[in-house]
Amino acid sequence: MAAVKKRAVSKEKPHAHKNGVASCPIVKLLGQQLQEEVASAEHLMDYIHGLEIDTIGIPEYHPKLDRRAGDMKNPNIIYPIGGGLYVHVFPDPKDARNFYHAIEPGMYVESKGLMDLLEDNLVDYVDDLDDLGGRDQIDRSKMLLKILKKICVIVKPKELKKAREAAQKKDEGKLPVTREQYNTLKYELIRDKEGLGLLEPLILDPNIEDISCSGVGPIFLEHKIFKALKSNIEFKDMETLDDFVIQLSERIGKPATFRQPIIDATLPDGSRINLVFGVDVSRRGSNFTIRKFAETPLSIVQLVEFGGLSYEMAAYLSLAIHHGLNIFISGETASGKTTLLNAMTTFIPASAKIVSIEDTPELQVPHPNWIRGVIRNSTGDSGSSVDMFDLLRAALRQRPDEIIIGEIRGAEGAIAFQAMQTGHACMATFHADSVEKLIQRLTGNPINIPKTYIDNLNLVVIQSMVRLPNGKPGRRLISLNEIVNYDSATDSFSYVEVFRWDNAKDTFEFTGYMNSYMLEEVIARKRGLPPSRKREIYDELNRRTNLLRRLKDQGLTGFQEIYQVLAQANKEGIFR
Repeated sequence: MAAVKKRAVSKEKPHAHKNGVASCPIVKLLGQQLQEEVASAEHLMDYIHGLEIDTIGIPEYHPKLDRRAGDMKNPNIIYPIGGGLYVHVFPDPKDARNFYHAIEPGMYVESKGLMDLLEDNLVDYVDDLDDLGGRDQIDRSKMLLKILKKICVIVKPKELKKAREAAQKKDEGKLPVTREQYNTLKYELIRDKEGLGLLEPLILDPNIEDISCSGVGPIFLEHKIFKALKSNIEFKDMETLDDFVIQLSERIGKPATFRQPIIDATLPDGSRINLVFGVDVSRRGSNFTIRKFAETPLSIVQLVEFGGLSYEMAAYLSLAIHHGLNIFISGETASGKTTLLNAMTTFIPASAKIVSIEDTPELQVPHPNWIRGVIRNSTGDSGSSVDMFDLLRAALRQRPDEIIIGEIRGAEGAIAFQAMQTGHACMATFHADSVEKLIQRLTGNPINIPKTYIDNLNLVVIQSMVRLPNGKPGRRLISLNEIVNYDSATDSFSYVEVFRWDNAKDTFEFTGYMNSYMLEEVIARKRGLPPSRKREIYDELNRRTNLLRRLKDQGLTGFQEIYQVLAQANKEGIFR
């Protein structure tokens, strides 16, 4: 990948104490856990020695980040992200954004010249490199490290110059390096050949939600705990940035050109990436945004514990989903719509057949009988395109119990409402921040749903990024609404707000208690309750609320754990 400027805390490599870690005065200032880490990670020791302790202070070491760390006014925290890598988050007194420094092997080693020498020697192994094409990433990495070991000869630092001269004379394809240089090459070879180069630490950090390069300057991050941060990776000029974007686009198999400067793609881990190439369409230089993919989705219990909704609301949604109600999760970009939709899939009966339809694969459904449809854009080589409309039409022939649509934008909306009319349960996300605006968009161009069809949609969940009473941002389910009917005489829609977020207290009100149309008139009937006993449905709601609370009390909060427990409870008739 193209070289970019990585801002280190110190410009020169700091020198550890001559008598070792144990006697180093700086190390003695560190907490016990951080002392143990620097003893086994030389690059972390180098980084600590490069810190301006008098200005930054002594960093704390957190083996695992807790969300409460986000409440710190001036965080000064180092945490691991795996693979021997660490991250340091600390304040910038001159900016609202704190610093995010990725700590990697070789931060103080001049590796560009080394990598160029290594590339020259890799030519001798071109046949071995060609064989890597059909292998998985683990095999490719092992083979690259095996080749590296053949090429490199480890020598002492004082012998390096003489050994390099001798190697050049013999021309044997050997590269003399110090132990530190070898470790740097070992890390950077895999990072650059198999990963995303200098972005790899940002990809590996599970706490990062968004990676944003807005042009020349630093890369900005959105962190799950520390929110808006700026990284120590920055582009100094447009030429370097353009080179990086071109190589990044080639890595993902969709080369950016002046003819096709905008690229939307999916990274191998499922993350979404948008690239814009060239100053003619982006005045501050090429830019890119990566929307990180969470390997394991948050569960409904975790969302409740994070304050996103209440246990009562989760119980209500479980009843609605179990009885085949049609649900749209609506809100602005990055409000948590897909996160909530993923969490809600655990309420779908485990025996159900599910068909999902997306333009970019983001949904994570735990059910084994899951057909995952993804659109295909038309190119010269791949033939005709397959859009959301085509996939949804195909889904109706696959006899699904639940259809999940990543996002409704256009003509596929009409097919979704036809599916609802024929008894197919549907869930989808939608861009609108209120029920009124959602209905306006559904009934207007380009979706054009007839107004008389709208009441096939049973529930509208409004999800939003809000400012909490403590002044911090947070994602909340701000209202849960039941669509009742459309009155053609008055050309108006009736809907009931059954749950509402109280922005002053950051709590949720059950405004539809003993007045819920869906619970009393739809779900109660589906459960066989006669009109005289329809309000017994609230007892079932309370029972489910308490059951979900007990899962949390028992430490069962993970996505897969919740799915397995609810699947078994459903099988035994406890949660159905």
